[in-house]
Amino acid sequence: MGGEIRLARKRFGIGNDMLPYPDMIIGITTMRLDDERESENIGDRRGDGAGGGFRIGGGGLGIGGILLVLVVSYFTGFSPSTLLGLVPDNGQSTTQSVASHKPAANDEMATFVSKVLADTEDTWQQIFRESGRQYHDPKLVLFTGSTPTACGTGSAAMGPFYCALDQKVYIDLAFYQDLKDRFQAPGDFAEAYVIAHEVGHHVQNLLGISGKVHAAQEHAASEAQANALSVRLELQADCFAGVWGNHADKMRHIIEPGEIQEALTAASAIGDDRLQQQSRGYVTPETFTHGTSEQRVKWFTRGIETGDPKQCNTFGKQSL
Repeated sequence: MGGEIRLARKRFGIGNDMLPYPDMIIGITTMRLDDERESENIGDRRGDGAGGGFRIGGGGLGIGGILLVLVVSYFTGFSPSTLLGLVPDNGQSTTQSVASHKPAANDEMATFVSKVLADTEDTWQQIFRESGRQYHDPKLVLFTGSTPTACGTGSAAMGPFYCALDQKVYIDLAFYQDLKDRFQAPGDFAEAYVIAHEVGHHVQNLLGISGKVHAAQEHAASEAQANALSVRLELQADCFAGVWGNHADKMRHIIEPGEIQEALTAASAIGDDRLQQQSRGYVTPETFTHGTSEQRVKWFTRGIETGDPKQCNTFGKQSL
């Protein structure tokens, strides 16, 4: 791992060989996005009063809901088996259409998210085109508190998440304050990394990877085996986020020197081992669903150094 990280640090001008830690405040830099386009695939539900909340027990989430649980546990530290106890109030997935509008032109945070989303669109359209595939852009929905999705009611408490059934990324922008305050991971590129990771789950969905993982989890001999598959899925999404960063820098030069450190800090701060240690004072590796801090840094680094999605095959590696 050390060699890969040093290569990435040398390539992107990262000045030291320390792994990032959540108590290490780094210099905050600004991505060069002024001249970048905004995405047409962003909707704003903030202030719409959508919601419904969650209750424990009863009902079932179905395939889409289970995939949602695997993704949203990313930022919570809970195992998928814990989150599977959360279902919409009526026990059914919420599939009704909910109106979204475009964010206000003077909304700086929404504009930032829109520009990052647009850049992921450009990157993955090119990558898919070069491999003879067609990339279908995901939608991104801004919400506050809770919102209906095709996978059930989405809650801000889950953090950003991707729903495979409606192919949408959902973000409550208050999470970015958590990223700064709770995870000590400030900066534009740390925030962009979050979006790129969720888009990575969309890429997995389009390629059929998510469905295969879920099918394998259904036949897993134990919860620990199912969790291990989830770890590989999440680390691959981290790697895909790095692939985007590589292409964004090479093609559009939007990344400032030092910004890669911001994403590495974010990746390290949300490792399962670090989250569990912080929340309860000890770790249980068999319950990990997203990988350790070291693993997250390693796979994001691999993506951003190589820029090659083929190097993101976490399922073909014996050791992560």
